[in-house]
Amino acid sequence: MSLIDEILTLKKERNAVILAHNYQRGEVQDIADYTGDSLGLSKKAVEVDADVIVFCGVDFMGESAAILNPDKTVLLPRPEAGCPMADMITPLELQLFKKEHPDAAVVCYVNSSAAIKAESDVCCTSSNSIQVVNSLEEDEVIFVPDQNLANYTQRFTSKKIYPWHGFCPTHHQITAGDVLEAKAKHPGADVIVHPECRKEVIELADGAFSTDGMLKYARATSKDIIVGTEIGMIHRLKKENPGRNFYPISDFVVCPNMKVNTLETVRDSLRDMKTVIKVPEDIRIKAKRALDRMLEVGRGDR
Repeated sequence: MSLIDEILTLKKERNAVILAHNYQRGEVQDIADYTGDSLGLSKKAVEVDADVIVFCGVDFMGESAAILNPDKTVLLPRPEAGCPMADMITPLELQLFKKEHPDAAVVCYVNSSAAIKAESDVCCTSSNSIQVVNSLEEDEVIFVPDQNLANYTQRFTSKKIYPWHGFCPTHHQITAGDVLEAKAKHPGADVIVHPECRKEVIELADGAFSTDGMLKYARATSKDIIVGTEIGMIHRLKKENPGRNFYPISDFVVCPNMKVNTLETVRDSLRDMKTVIKVPEDIRIKAKRALDRMLEVGRGDR
């Protein structure tokens, strides 16, 4: 029996659904039932009739799925797959930051731990951060953990934003020089980047979009596109737009944590029912409140 056949057999036996983030390896994306952004996949898990969710992504994504799906078993094939940005703030640090700005609402990027979500008033995604911030009654906003997304959001609101000093190492490493070099190498191509990028990178691009926004942008144009996000995104863009040219802004925009999953780890996770992600109920309820409040504002995509 082939590895893929093993996975399909185990998936049927477990009544499982496989979710894969857009940054996963191409072969993992191809075996998944649904591919997308972290929050969109967690929401999809709520809708599907499955007992087991295999989340091919990083730890905070598995937590989000568990928060929204308390009656389902959520498996993270590689529990060591973490998010450096999510680890850049602790609940205690956020509590102290809140004391410094007592009149500010706390907006938490979904790329964060369940414990940080539980300390926040509302969550946001890279595509709805502006909408979420502008929906708040408060004039001051604490924004955690991504300073780049906070600074991007600040451009579109009159509210005062206090950003935490976290960042995504993968996106933060992209420089203005990378943009200019890619433009010179691929003249005529549009440049789209993620809002987790530095300000000067965003200013040189034709647009800043979430991964879902990038997919929509690609569908709406026939031009070649230089893609300024984790390199795994290229696989899905090419899959959905055959014959089109998509170029990475740099060959080094790779998230190591997003690449640890393989077909073998997906198989092993289903076979051994590992590793189960659990969120303590008191934290889950508070974190879900922040996610629900975001969803009341409008649809969100990472």
